[in-house]
Amino acid sequence: MADVFAPIQDVRARLAALGEAGRGRFAILRRVPPLPVLLEGAARVGYGARGFVYVSIGVICLMAALDMTGDAVGSSGAVAMIADQPFGRVWLVLLGLGLWAFVSWRVLQSVFDADREGTSKKALMLRAGQAASAVFYGLLASTVFEFLDEYARSAGADNVAENQQKASELLALPHGDWLLIGVGLVILGVGIGNIVKGVKANFGEALACSPELCRTVSPIARAGYVARGAAYLPLGVFVSIAGWHASAAEVTGFGAALDALERQPGGSGVLGLTALGLIAFGLFAFVEARFRRIRPPRDLTPG
Repeated sequence: MADVFAPIQDVRARLAALGEAGRGRFAILRRVPPLPVLLEGAARVGYGARGFVYVSIGVICLMAALDMTGDAVGSSGAVAMIADQPFGRVWLVLLGLGLWAFVSWRVLQSVFDADREGTSKKALMLRAGQAASAVFYGLLASTVFEFLDEYARSAGADNVAENQQKASELLALPHGDWLLIGVGLVILGVGIGNIVKGVKANFGEALACSPELCRTVSPIARAGYVARGAAYLPLGVFVSIAGWHASAAEVTGFGAALDALERQPGGSGVLGLTALGLIAFGLFAFVEARFRRIRPPRDLTPG
């Protein structure tokens, strides 16, 4: 396994050497904060951006559950509603930059093992999840910047249409129906994984805060992860059914899946609890932005 990661270790060493050479040669670079400080700052901004997204989604879903607005929305829908607010473009620029900062941190976690997880089976599964998270937030960050040019469109409808287009392309491939079922099962796996983490994880061990504060925020983190996982389950079911029926029209989006959940008996109450959980997830991301232990990847910086 060490041989597999040898090229990555070589890249880390080369980046460290390149950074030191640049700081030694150019005076202006010596005024730039050290790379560990920059990496930590980017990670904290990224966690804050993630928190802002989930608090926004949760608030909008809660308003939908209370019949104060139209439908529940996913991340793209939340971005669209932010764009319609005063100084919406400024908010989008800041949010997009923050999300790209979070993507960078996820890459450092998954590829460069910033959290020192190692190469055990459990660690590799965790790092794979972080890599998938980097892809998701990269797509979301791209969506944010798309709205800078086209933020007057209906994001919810476009998100569903875009998902259905992607599903159609997937179904056109050999064994496309099974591939789409596989995508649905992956979404279900992500949802179940979040629920399991919410129940079992020790959220305080990654935080540099007092024991009292860690005990206070842990229930918030648990509620957030369980709600986030539960929110993925309807979407995973819809995508799996679409693959089973080989029908892209049955594919929906995150917000539309929650909206379908609301239409079930007692759905408004379930949606309201899910919304509160998503808000809790966002609030815990703010806690991580302040207190999470963040270290630069090994060998990326000297010393």
